[in-house]
Amino acid sequence: MKRIFTIITILLLGFTQAQAKPNVLFIAIDDLNDWIGVLGGHPQAQTPNLDRLAKRATLFTHAYCQAPACNPSRASLMTGILPSTSGVYLNSQPWRAALPDAVTLPQHFMKHGYWAGGSGKIYHGRFPDPPSWNRYWPSPTKNKPNDPLPTKRPVNGIPKTAHFDWGPLDVTDEKMGDHQVADWVIGQLGRQHDKPFFLACGIYKPHLPWYVPQKYYDLFDAEKLTLPNVPDDDLGDIPAAGVKMARPQGDHAKVLRHDQWRKAVHGYLAAGAFADEQVGRVLAALEKSGQAGNTIIVLWTDHGWHLGEKKHWRKFTLWEESARTPLMFVVPKGLAKPLPGGTRAGAQLWHPVGLIDIYPTLLDLCGLPVNPANEGRSLVPLLADENAKWQRPALTTHGRNNHGLRTPRWRYIRYADGSEELYDHEADPGEWRNLADNPKLAGTKKRLAKWLPNTNAPNARQRK
Repeated sequence: MKRIFTIITILLLGFTQAQAKPNVLFIAIDDLNDWIGVLGGHPQAQTPNLDRLAKRATLFTHAYCQAPACNPSRASLMTGILPSTSGVYLNSQPWRAALPDAVTLPQHFMKHGYWAGGSGKIYHGRFPDPPSWNRYWPSPTKNKPNDPLPTKRPVNGIPKTAHFDWGPLDVTDEKMGDHQVADWVIGQLGRQHDKPFFLACGIYKPHLPWYVPQKYYDLFDAEKLTLPNVPDDDLGDIPAAGVKMARPQGDHAKVLRHDQWRKAVHGYLAAGAFADEQVGRVLAALEKSGQAGNTIIVLWTDHGWHLGEKKHWRKFTLWEESARTPLMFVVPKGLAKPLPGGTRAGAQLWHPVGLIDIYPTLLDLCGLPVNPANEGRSLVPLLADENAKWQRPALTTHGRNNHGLRTPRWRYIRYADGSEELYDHEADPGEWRNLADNPKLAGTKKRLAKWLPNTNAPNARQRK
């Protein structure tokens, strides 16, 4: 009897110790820029759940992706390795083949006693990573359910537009893939775990196409929607390499030709509102589960999105619209040893940080050993003290040797051919006036250029 009691005591002690580690709820949203209420990117955005989360969280108002494309951004975040180090610059490059020995963020957690599971888009759809998870839904190789489609496409009337399309669906939320992803995550939050969890929820919208249920379109008065302010000469002082990225004769020309700009803005806002609803459902489930006090929340998006700025649509540029992303942390009081007071509710930090900093930050907060391969820095000093020293600019890379740097004041871009852009965000938040040729700012460019990566790895192999 004494032996049985001892065994039970040991098991209970082990369970208690395991649960002493914080859980992590890891929420990703695809293609969402600063068009959320709390960031003010669009005056009519309706994102009440993200705004409520921001009131509980510490929000980084100037967080930036390491690459303005799904695959390289997510590969960088999940491995802690810069695109310029890995050579994974584009959506067509299988990241695991380029980084066969990389220990991903969830793998690191699994190595140190966590259960890791998830659903939805965390890695780029073509390149999932089954070794990163104990369990994934719908499956380790099919990371997200399919969405319903309109009967007749394209809805927007632009010929040969593929998935660059938008319009309402006559379906219930339950038919949508993101709703099903949220359902699965909610189910995991509602069950007992014998280990602390790293639970990932990947919301796909507002990724194209912007097909979401009609009720989300009905949230907006289509005729009164504000369009982005785009000067006629927005590309007039941009070097050829930048104009090539903008492709003004591509999507933007088609949108104007078919009078779809306002309808496209409507579609993006509706898709964002739908994504916000799914996030709200997951957060409500966490509160209901009784585990909120033992769970760190991090919410991020993989990059921004243009809706006509610089006469460009989508991501794939080095400007503010592509590079800037929402990033929030909630750390309950008394949960993380390096942050005993938890995150400050409603705090907004202006320091330029990168998504690559998420990996070391979570290790720091959860008391896990560092991963020496990480090229980011823990954000815990900033979470603890907004006046902490933070000098490093945020780095964004699109294609080999094309880089953008963001400091609190400046955006500096240098392309592979040596051409440059420089914007003073204190005077020009829209990045409408390229100051790179101003001789008085040569010293500023020189100081910024010191932060450009010394390594520009050859392009990783592409998959056709």
